[in-house]
Amino acid sequence: MNGPVPKILSPGEREELLRTLKVRFEKHMHRHAGLEWSRVQARLDERPEKWFSLYEMERTGGEPDVIGVDEKTGEILFCDCAEESPKGRRSLCYDREAWEARRENKPLGNAVDMASAMGIEILTEEQYRFLQTLGEFDTRTSSWVKTPPEIRRLGGALFCDRRYNTVFVYHNGADSYYASRGFRGLLRV
Repeated sequence: MNGPVPKILSPGEREELLRTLKVRFEKHMHRHAGLEWSRVQARLDERPEKWFSLYEMERTGGEPDVIGVDEKTGEILFCDCAEESPKGRRSLCYDREAWEARRENKPLGNAVDMASAMGIEILTEEQYRFLQTLGEFDTRTSSWVKTPPEIRRLGGALFCDRRYNTVFVYHNGADSYYASRGFRGLLRV
């Protein structure tokens, strides 16, 4: 089976999550200037299948918030806006191939599969850099970003962080994992 396993939130879980998202939305209006909450809630109401992904983003420490609207599709874009890489998504190697290649000291999982199970996309470098225009993120942690196939074929993977008021892009073996490295996701609603 491909993709995330569908999960239906209880009415209580959904209402609690909705309250959390609305409070965060109103607290950080600079992330989505000109967008009204009623439009966000209407999109969520029309797409109940997205609630599970938002729930998982929140549950794993991502603190999802709206960062804009896709001009081509009209989709509302939610992104992990936690100050540091989400705590519930750290100590993961990059993808399944890297995880399977480790003979010893395997991490519990990998970023690509976890993102897929959650129904979200790992940020690209471009999306990560855009997020950094909305605040200062990953000043003590780092986050895997989508890696180009030509780098991945050679065994590498990319990650980013923010140090010295600058966004840096680095490389590592895709099979590496660290307690301070996770991944950030994007959800299209």
